[in-house]
Amino acid sequence: MDLLETYRRSLAEFTDRVGEVGPGQWSDPTPCPDWDVRTLVNHVVSEGRWSVALLAGGTVESVGDRFDGDQLGADPVGAAREVASQAEVAATRPGALGGTVQLSTGATPAEEYLHQLVAEHLVHGWDLAVAIGADPVLDPEAVRACARWFDERVADYRRGNLVRPGVEVPAGADEQDRLVAAFGRDPDWAPED
Repeated sequence: MDLLETYRRSLAEFTDRVGEVGPGQWSDPTPCPDWDVRTLVNHVVSEGRWSVALLAGGTVESVGDRFDGDQLGADPVGAAREVASQAEVAATRPGALGGTVQLSTGATPAEEYLHQLVAEHLVHGWDLAVAIGADPVLDPEAVRACARWFDERVADYRRGNLVRPGVEVPAGADEQDRLVAAFGRDPDWAPED
């Protein structure tokens, strides 16, 4: 599966999960310390808004604080769907993946940035699913592609404190469990009763 299709799948899967959040679940805890469901979804929606701006040639300086704070408003599901649609258009624009984006860490190939977004959607999609009691099974092909990409970068991410320390999993753990564990999640996480 090519990168763009992997991205589309991860984006759609995350957005579908947002649609499964029940009215009383927005303040429920997630595997991300100090983040409830709404905060987690707001984070991913904010990242989506950033992706639209950055893939169009924007910079951290030109965006400024525009995407700080609440990005969900009164309709979190609608906001997530709207941003997902805009982000997909930005990523599929002819030539978008051949360029670079200006991240806080400097100029980054757009393809590398899209890999980062895939990881964002998959891992936070898993976070969201387990937080709300939805089916946490991720697209296996997207998981495989993300795992291959992250295996080459995990040491850099940990050195930069961009992910939590990895979690040990049994030798026979499946690829999804290994991926979420590499991003510092306990694959057996569940909300406390």
